[in-house]
Amino acid sequence: MHNAAFAAAGLPHLYLRYRVPPDRLRAALDEARTLGMGGLNLTVPLKEVVRPFLDAVTPEAERVGAVNTILFRGGRLIGDNTDARGFARSLRGHVRLRGAAAVVIGAGGSARAVGAALVAGGVRRIVVANRTAARADALVARLRALGAVDVRQAPLTALVRGDVLADAALVVNTTSTGLHGDTVRVRHAATPRRCLFVDLVYGARPTAFLTAAARAGRPALDGAGMLLHQGALAWEAWNGRPASLAAMARALADAGLALTRLGAAVTFGVPRPAHA
Repeated sequence: MHNAAFAAAGLPHLYLRYRVPPDRLRAALDEARTLGMGGLNLTVPLKEVVRPFLDAVTPEAERVGAVNTILFRGGRLIGDNTDARGFARSLRGHVRLRGAAAVVIGAGGSARAVGAALVAGGVRRIVVANRTAARADALVARLRALGAVDVRQAPLTALVRGDVLADAALVVNTTSTGLHGDTVRVRHAATPRRCLFVDLVYGARPTAFLTAAARAGRPALDGAGMLLHQGALAWEAWNGRPASLAAMARALADAGLALTRLGAAVTFGVPRPAHA
């Protein structure tokens, strides 16, 4: 999608992929600085270990606690994060965050980015549901430090009972369960009818988490929108001009991640399972 945006803008740039293990990250960044690269993205597990190797980080990277984008400024490496803002942009037109109640499933790096976006968006209450209480408590403390007034943790069993879902406007699965064909057990029907279910996993087919939401008659979004918008924000930071969202979305569609309508939630038509 980055190369498609370069072509649309008529820029002679190239976006390439490099596999860099954590113990080679410092050397790779030194080489990138020497080569005068225009910018870098980082994925797990490099987002959190890169901080000591940078000259500075942006306030947004500080808020999220991770770096997914590196800017080259006068020979200095500046760490930024576009995940939280990309997630917020992917929700536009689908759910009103200000004053809403939200449930975040998971407590890892993606959950931190989602939580930061929800706090910035003025969400009234956030419930963090996670398998490990200690990790959930750490995320709760971080979100409180960012300004969340009402944030608490709950066990995953609360999602099955549905007691944390009664007034939720948004439920976000930040775990990687969908990558393996697994799902988090959730009582989808315990939410209001217009509650939006989001799974950050993206692919050619909806995850079991989103399929269950569709069967319950709830709107659903996968992570392709977040992928698109976080990428566009990084592209714009590197190039100082707007990115062609249309060109980037077409590139994602060509890769099997079709966005039927930019900024529109997709409700998957899934047949109900046959009864024995």
